[in-house]
Amino acid sequence: MKQVLIDRYGQPEDVARCAEVPDVGAPAAGEVVFDVLAFPINPADISFCRGTYRLRPPLPATPGAEAIGRVSAVGAGVAHVKPGDLVINLERENWAQRRRVKADAVIATPPALDLRQAAMLRINPPTALLLLTDFVELKPGEWLIQNVANSAVGRLVIRLARARGLRTVNVVRRDALFGELEALGADACAVDGPDLAETVRTRTGGAAIRLGLDAVAGRATARIASCLAEGGVVCNYGSMSGEDPVMARGALTSGGVTLVGFVLGRGLARRSLAEVRAIYADLGAQLLSGYLSAPVERVYPIEEITAALAHAQRGERGGKILVAPNGPV
Repeated sequence: MKQVLIDRYGQPEDVARCAEVPDVGAPAAGEVVFDVLAFPINPADISFCRGTYRLRPPLPATPGAEAIGRVSAVGAGVAHVKPGDLVINLERENWAQRRRVKADAVIATPPALDLRQAAMLRINPPTALLLLTDFVELKPGEWLIQNVANSAVGRLVIRLARARGLRTVNVVRRDALFGELEALGADACAVDGPDLAETVRTRTGGAAIRLGLDAVAGRATARIASCLAEGGVVCNYGSMSGEDPVMARGALTSGGVTLVGFVLGRGLARRSLAEVRAIYADLGAQLLSGYLSAPVERVYPIEEITAALAHAQRGERGGKILVAPNGPV
């Protein structure tokens, strides 16, 4: 079978290769084997290849935090999935044609789910959901602000917030994106810059904003904090700038603003397996209905992983880059 390996850390398209490796074999008791139908290339995967991600395993290593697969075999004692089921996998190392994992790591998805959308279910939808629910208890009609609003997570935040009656200010780098975000349900949009707080006050009528979501870090964190009401919370969940978050001292002291960090694994670890399955069941149903979705720009075969990685790092893409290890999806 084919599997992506990196033998050293560095520029992703230079260090990743598609290799022939032994098949995973039959499942033991309490295990599941599934064929990987598609996986996306996420920013975390790029960081993993570069060696800048929080996990840095011994090499050679296989990237891949998420995938959609179809169960081919189950071991003794496995009852919650069966051969033929579509599943997501909570374990890593998914850039391969087949996986053999512990049964509790796989969660069934709706059988009619679009495979391209299903490939992106594992990380971004629950990230958007928990960002909205785990830090500030917002009531219908209240506002939140986010940067990188045109990202996959940002678009999901807009949709999930709207379903809860929340209002969103969406910060991006160019005003050409305003129209498509407003079509998703964005209540206000703004271009990031030194006058962001003033712009946001104008667009919201001076509304109190208690939650800010930051995926840029660096000085962008301070700009998001400057838009918040006293006692607000900035949640950093990424660093597109490659920098650590920066906060103005006045926001922390006089403004009482709190800076917190978010990692999906920690958010899910605080929940029982039943609760995690319920979260994915709800999000899967919303994907199936079409209420939630994410754009896809191109799907590559696994043999072209280096080209896929190079494409995934281009700016101003129109959607995610996916890889289909076992044929077109």
